Amino acid sequence: MTVSPASPTPAPELAIIVISYNTREMTVECLQSVYAETETPFELVVVDNASTDGSAEAIRAAFPPAAYPNLTLIAEDKNHGFAPAHDIAIPRSSAPWVLLLNPDTLVKDRALDNLLAFAKRTPEAGIWGGRTTNGDGTLNPYSCWRKQSLWSTFCRVSGLTGVFPKSEIFNPEQYGGWDRSTERDVDIVTGCLFMMRRQDWLRLGGFDPAFVMYGEEADLCQRAAAQGMRPRISPEATIVHYGRASENVESDRMVRVLRAKSELIHRHFHPATRAAGIALLQAWPLTRRVATAVLARLRSSEEQARRSKTWADIWRRRAEWRNGFGSESRPARTTMRGAES
Repeated sequence: MTVSPASPTPAPELAIIVISYNTREMTVECLQSVYAETETPFELVVVDNASTDGSAEAIRAAFPPAAYPNLTLIAEDKNHGFAPAHDIAIPRSSAPWVLLLNPDTLVKDRALDNLLAFAKRTPEAGIWGGRTTNGDGTLNPYSCWRKQSLWSTFCRVSGLTGVFPKSEIFNPEQYGGWDRSTERDVDIVTGCLFMMRRQDWLRLGGFDPAFVMYGEEADLCQRAAAQGMRPRISPEATIVHYGRASENVESDRMVRVLRAKSELIHRHFHPATRAAGIALLQAWPLTRRVATAVLARLRSSEEQARRSKTWADIWRRRAEWRNGFGSESRPARTTMRGAES
């Protein structure tokens, strides 16, 4: 993709934040797509979390500062994690609107311009997102989801979610068969395409850095909803999201996911349902282990056998995730560290 650098602007309207880790080619293509598809005056802050694949060097080469003065690259020598890295990036920007964008995405059809226009048209939402597709153009349903509940956890553990994927009753977190082709209030907007007003981000304290990876947007959206915000998405802002580009070990990924889910239960479930929620969550890898083992035997499937071993490993590692991040991580955040009030 050949693009021309954007003209410098003294007063950017949109701060675009990208946190990268070992996604060199994808990150460069993502940034190129931002310049090619965005007309809104913007500033771009990229934090590279100590990548070992030459990401920082590739970004410098593709976007020299003299030609791209609105791009700030912060090359860290430590991997801070996804959520904490935003506490490094956002203070280096000043625009009134903040847009979080994953490095494994491609901006299409003026998506960021459309998202900002959508936010201005629906100010009551407070948090805005769009529609995401896979690389082949098919729907990626993880642009948004409904918050965890005792019922949704039961549906997942029991297998009802898999049996009835298009049912909003039995697959509630994914909104059943909704194809994201209409505007809608949602509980959670994905962190891969996530917009807020700067003043609201700072007032809420942004992402809690305890959520190093996974769960950070769910925690923030639920804290925002408690203050009256109504997160909303629009299909007019559609991007490609490849997903899972920086983490390839499935059992390690699921341990991180389950630790975040456990923490969300501890923080956001009603006290009367918290213990039941944790118990159900612990049963999830066990039921998946049994189900995949049965399928492996019935179908003589090596793939199902591999999945069964993965779920068995996740179950054995349950001490790593069942208590979330620990009770010391749960005081409410009210302001971003180092941010102005």
